[in-house]
Amino acid sequence: MRAAILLGLMLSAATHAADPLQEAMAELQPSSLAVAEQRAELAWFAEAGKPFAGTQVRVISERIPTHWYEANVLAPLFSRLTGIRVIHEVSGEDDVVNKLRTQQETGLPLYDAYVSDSDLIGQHFRDGQVLVLSDFMAGEGATVTSPTLDLADFIGLPFVTAPDNKLYQLPDQQFVNLYWYRRDWFERPDLRKAFRQRYGYELDVPQNWSAYEDIAAFFTEQVGEIDGQRVYGHMDYGAFDPSIGWRLSDAWLGMAGVADPGLPNGLPVDDWGIRVESCRPAGASVARGGALDSPAAIYALQQYIDWLQRYAPPEAQTMSFNQAGNVAAQGHVAQQIFWYSAFTADYTLPGSPVVDADGKPKWRVAPSPRGAYWQDGMKSGYQDVGAWTLLKSTPLRQRQAAWLYAQFVTAKSVSLRKTLVGLTPIRRSDLDSPALLAEAPRLGGLVEFYRSRAARRWTPTGSNVPDYSGMASLWWRQLHPAVAGRISAAEALGNLARTFDRHLQDVGQRQQHDCAPRLNPVRDARHWLEQPGAPWPRLDNERPAGRTLPYEEALRAWD
Repeated sequence: MRAAILLGLMLSAATHAADPLQEAMAELQPSSLAVAEQRAELAWFAEAGKPFAGTQVRVISERIPTHWYEANVLAPLFSRLTGIRVIHEVSGEDDVVNKLRTQQETGLPLYDAYVSDSDLIGQHFRDGQVLVLSDFMAGEGATVTSPTLDLADFIGLPFVTAPDNKLYQLPDQQFVNLYWYRRDWFERPDLRKAFRQRYGYELDVPQNWSAYEDIAAFFTEQVGEIDGQRVYGHMDYGAFDPSIGWRLSDAWLGMAGVADPGLPNGLPVDDWGIRVESCRPAGASVARGGALDSPAAIYALQQYIDWLQRYAPPEAQTMSFNQAGNVAAQGHVAQQIFWYSAFTADYTLPGSPVVDADGKPKWRVAPSPRGAYWQDGMKSGYQDVGAWTLLKSTPLRQRQAAWLYAQFVTAKSVSLRKTLVGLTPIRRSDLDSPALLAEAPRLGGLVEFYRSRAARRWTPTGSNVPDYSGMASLWWRQLHPAVAGRISAAEALGNLARTFDRHLQDVGQRQQHDCAPRLNPVRDARHWLEQPGAPWPRLDNERPAGRTLPYEEALRAWD
């Protein structure tokens, strides 16, 4: 009898292990759903996938931990659950954008779905090639749209909704650029005393760029060494690489105060320096009413260059985004003004120089300091959503199968587990879950930021950019000569602004859309600088007194 019972248990265990639904339930823990709810949601995917069994879909996303987890764990799990074979490719962000653009331009069926930034929303709703998810879910995609999708639960939904109030992308992962600093160093009595004696205020979270520069100079030039290690007060990157374009276009000008007040991007001038009349881009140069070569933009670029050269490790000047991403985690950097939360996983590894013996971070993130031109009501930083994007040209069967996969990797059954792995939250229910709140102490303030009202001031590029994939590359090509010291910041931005104007004009001629670009006539720059709002005239003092606040006060100050 005992042998029969043992054999039965062994057979039951084998069946359990081979059951895709049970396998999914085991992997996808914890979940914000109750057990019965999670089982029901996963069972829906298994049933919905049956008509597509044997179908193969190809998708591509950028190279971050969240997408590696999708490619290596979730895609195979989904395939076993539904019978749909998913080939999930992971590549560089620039490569993803270029492939999406190539497929749009040539019609070649390269991929069935892309995870691309919500920065492309302005292009998507104007060019007519991206699948409008709102329409798809109500029509040809209705039978493959999960009844538990719960769009209202996605914290980044406004970023993927166009001015026509329709949904063009589905959020998959979300990250934010914040201020990062070594909390343990900032709390040392000897360093606090030395900073106060030199600068006359406290070594706390900087509220403006002047304070950030004081702190950078303090650690790089006055402190110089901590515990026998050379230390620096700033970290950034400056290689001749597409990623320097993201560094400078991703709201750096907005943080400086280049744009008009208004969320998400400032109106009528946004944080790319583009003036928009109604929904029509009207110019980037000051001569056409834009602000890309304005005094505030020149100030922003010059500050970036000066800090990189004076206060960052020397090798930072030749690093790209990916190379620089975990440098501060090596333990010799005091602060970083533009820190990508997508790298949080690298900064929480056991044994890391920036993690203590209890697994708690020695660092913390906080709202970013603001430039001299910044005014209340302006956006405060960059936050973006990597979102599922499908094209109208993809055959219906492939679109439907890919849509099932996109919903699966973002479903409530999956999203909390994926958030704990990749630390790129997308759902409010996950941010409110006991499991993520329990993890908050080891994430250095990231959860607190996302749960605060401050998070709404961090926004992506927005809908004013009508051809993101074509215009994004212009940033690094035109501005790197200034970073390399070959031309001035003013000359580089002037070149970029004029190049933008020409590009906008070309786009306006080929886009058949009510919101296609239509440029303002060229006028003397003084005309626009004398008008209310952006472009702002040059300030007499671009370096006001430094100001800091303790962490808790800094977070509340942005609510």
